[in-house]
Amino acid sequence: MTISPSPAVTFRAATRDDLPRVVELIADDAVAASRTGTFGAAHVAGFEAIEASGNDELVVAELDGEVVGVMQLTFIPGIARNGATRLHVEAVRVDQRLRGQGIGRLLMEQAHARGRERGCVLAQLTSDKQRTDAHRFYRSIGYAQSHEGFKLQL
Repeated sequence: MTISPSPAVTFRAATRDDLPRVVELIADDAVAASRTGTFGAAHVAGFEAIEASGNDELVVAELDGEVVGVMQLTFIPGIARNGATRLHVEAVRVDQRLRGQGIGRLLMEQAHARGRERGCVLAQLTSDKQRTDAHRFYRSIGYAQSHEGFKLQL
């Protein structure tokens, strides 16, 4: 599938019916496959928690009625930065067949627009060190690699 330079991509909140496709998109990546697993009850529980939260959104991108992208947005109120709210962008994925055609850029523009609507002053994300193509993409849209991230399995 190839899209025109100005794709008719639409964005909407993910529904429970989208969840198998969302999991498929997130897992279609050598880095994330083992961490994501195959669609099951844990994904449904995660979706229900996101859906119930006032500070989380699971957003899908559609092209011609097909879900071709996904991202999770979390709005984090805080004390730092003079009480600023931050937008955290997570699990950004575009169907492999359509990468490099502008859908990722549109997803991120949508994320930033939602952040502004919610009063966020900063957008942030983390990306696995192995995802060099993703890092190049994030730098191309203005993100700076300004911090080191740390994680601890619990």
